[in-house]
Amino acid sequence: MTPLPVGRGRAVGLLGGSFDPPHAGHVAITLAALRRFALDEVWWVVSPGNPLKARGPAPLARRLAAAEALIDHPRVRISDIEARLGTRYTADTLAALRARRPDVRWVWLMGADNLKQLPQWDGWRRIMDHTPVGVLARPGERISARLSLAARVYARARLPASASRALPFADPPAWCFVNLPMSEASSTAIRAGGGWRHAADVTGSGD
Repeated sequence: MTPLPVGRGRAVGLLGGSFDPPHAGHVAITLAALRRFALDEVWWVVSPGNPLKARGPAPLARRLAAAEALIDHPRVRISDIEARLGTRYTADTLAALRARRPDVRWVWLMGADNLKQLPQWDGWRRIMDHTPVGVLARPGERISARLSLAARVYARARLPASASRALPFADPPAWCFVNLPMSEASSTAIRAGGGWRHAADVTGSGD
């Protein structure tokens, strides 16, 4: 069984993605989530690959190293847990984590753009039905995300932004949408502008 070194009763936010490459936007979402959702920790769940993307990511070890170089925070952990668990889809990863550590308050974190895409994810209703979800809005995504299919289907499960700190303690389905002035940086934009060679220009860290 894969060990999960985390204290009992801790509220842990999970920010998943390919992190190809990691950038300032990931950092902004992480720091905001720690504060707005009263989380004890945030784990960057660096996935072996994204099933929704045709192009494969950079090698996992490279992305993990880049993430470690980008953020140095005592409450942020860079994790290859999906590779160690052998899970491919977020719903399966969350189910495995809950099974191994039911005493931890797991919270799935995502940007508002991912909320729009959520119905394309395998087992997306399992995610919403079994894990509290914190959604952090990025510029230009707020209105469309609020009108998305997932937002409409789970409208009654939405906590007001004023109650965001209660999210880790809410019984799912429960989700909370907070509006924040996020960085416009994205992995796609970084790759389009020259890939990893120019990531330092956006993140402030070396390749």
